[in-house]
This record gives sequence, structure tokens and C-alpha cells, in this order.
Amino acid sequence: MKIGLISPLWKKLPPEKYGGTELVVYDLACALTEKGHEVTVFASGDSNLPCKLVPIVERNLYDILGKFKWDFYDYDILQTEIVGKMSNDFDILHNHNGFIPLSITPLVKTPVVTTIHSSLPPEPAVLREAFKDRFYVSISNAQRELAPELNWIATVYHGIDVKKYPFSDKKGEYLLFLGTFSPYKGPDIAIEISKKSGIPIILAGEIRKEFEDFYKEKILSEQDGKQIKVFGELTFSEKAELLKNALALILPVRWKEAFGLVMIEAMACGTPVIAPRRASVPEIVIDGVTGFIVSVENMIDGMVKKIEEIKNINPLNCRLHVEKNFTAEKMVKEYLKVYEKILQIHKPFSLLEKIW
Repeated sequence: MKIGLISPLWKKLPPEKYGGTELVVYDLACALTEKGHEVTVFASGDSNLPCKLVPIVERNLYDILGKFKWDFYDYDILQTEIVGKMSNDFDILHNHNGFIPLSITPLVKTPVVTTIHSSLPPEPAVLREAFKDRFYVSISNAQRELAPELNWIATVYHGIDVKKYPFSDKKGEYLLFLGTFSPYKGPDIAIEISKKSGIPIILAGEIRKEFEDFYKEKILSEQDGKQIKVFGELTFSEKAELLKNALALILPVRWKEAFGLVMIEAMACGTPVIAPRRASVPEIVIDGVTGFIVSVENMIDGMVKKIEEIKNINPLNCRLHVEKNFTAEKMVKEYLKVYEKILQIHKPFSLLEKIW
């Protein structure tokens, strides 16, 4: 099958540090190529892939525009134009870059399927309405509740290349928080949990401009080098080392996480996850087997209590759970089913169809 993957341009493939969506696209491209499919990826020119790369920009936009600039939509429009011109070269196009690439769907014969990687905030509601009849894949069943009007045709969980993640059943005496330093992710709650439990915590993640004040006031000010240690973005090897040795990954999110790739990364390393019963968490973590799920209403005290029980979790069960349910190979099998389904039911849109 000839498959075109439309990647975000913000980070290169694979990403050096932060970039969950880019990592998923990279793993998907690698696994599809290994299965003998003819894969082309529309991404930044500094990407390193085992398949054909169509470079939209010379380098990833993070490097070109700078860390805190968000005026990158012009590049997404450029990408969409290039994809449209090459669309006849493919049996199917798989979009991972939001709603802008969907503007070509009335103009091309090749079917386009979109995986939504975000938690679908209300801002792009007008775009969701405009393109609600296109083909969409959710990354969790819970994600669909955030946009029930979309034409969801399947749920495909993210998968990772498990062999890249080191397993350890010997754990250190520290908690771990990995994620963007934003109020939504709850790093300040993680610090409070560490203090209440008496267990040291390491926090690491991306620092965004819009959350700089929050980061300085609520996170950095708490760092003491002993109980609380704070780091910026990590390389993959740094992240894997922290994950495999952590007592537990804690994820005290305040929002409805569409998936949370870091949960399966932690479990792949044999590290249990403690998170609230919110959105996709119950689909990923087996309560009492690969971690603990606590109530949203009693999240802090609930997590503190479960930390006391965390050594009852067998690290091997965490690893086996990922190997069974969240591998790149399984993700590819599910996406191939999606592609076949769409090829059977797709009818090209009329040029007279109204987009808006």
C-alpha cells in the first residue's frame, strides 16, 4: 500500500526531546515500512526516517521560529498544498497535523484519515463543524466524548517500540513527574503529593512561554535539590533512565488527557502509574495491577495513600501490559484495518460540496 503520512512540522522525526505526536508518527512510519508498505512522510527536512521524506521546511519549526513563537500556520498551509499536489501518488493519506490539511479533501480523490492527537479544546469548534464528516481516528474512547459530532471510525491506541525502553524491577526512592510545566498537567499538585508522602520527586518537562509565571512561582520556587528536583526537557536516554528507576510515575492532571503517552512509556520500563480516574486513564492503567487510579475529588490524599502501596505492584506486569496492548506493531495492525475500511467506503467529495 502507498501511504502518505502528514506530520506536524514543529519537531523533527524522531524528536530529540519533547514531541509525543512526532514520536508516534515516527514509530508508525518505521513499522509500516518494515511491513513492506511504500511510505512517504511530509515532515521537516532534518528528520531521519527509513522511508521517503518530503521536506516541507529545511529544519523543524521549533528551531526556525524559536521556542515561544506560534505563527507556524503558514507552514501548515504550505504543507497542505504540497500534499494536495502529490495526492494521486498514494492509496491513502494519514493526517496527524490537525484540521488544516483537511481543506484538500474536497479537491483530491485520495481518501484522507485524521488522527486527532489533542484533547480537542473548544477553540477550533468552527473547524470541527466544517470538517465533521471526514474520517477520524481517536486515540482513546474517552477522547470521543470531547467532540461527539466528528465522524469517528475507529479508536487506535498509541504504540511504542518497547525494546527501546529499558526494564528494571529494582526501583529508586523517588517519584517522577514528566510533562509540560502547565497548570493542566498538575506539576504543582505533584510537588504537594511529594511533600505529604515524604518521598522525593523529580520533575522534568517543557517550559512554555504562556506558563512561565506559573513555572517560576509554583515549580521552580519549590526546588531544594533534595526533596524537590526540577529539570527542563530531557533526551530520550535521560527520560528512559529516570523512568526505569522511579518508584512511580505520578500524573495529577487537571484536564481530560486524550491519551498520555508517558503512561505507557513508564509501564514499559516496569514503573507503575498513579493517576486520577479521568478521561483515558482507565483505558491505559489497570488499577491495582499496573498502577493505581484514584478519585478526582480526593486526588492528593488518594495518591499519597497509594504511594504507600506502590511496592505491591509487580514491575513485570507493567511491562507485559504494554507488550500486549501498546506496541508499535499492534498500532500498525489497527491502522492497516482502518486504511482498508476507508478504501472500501470512501467516495470522493464533490467539488461543489461546501466546506464552510
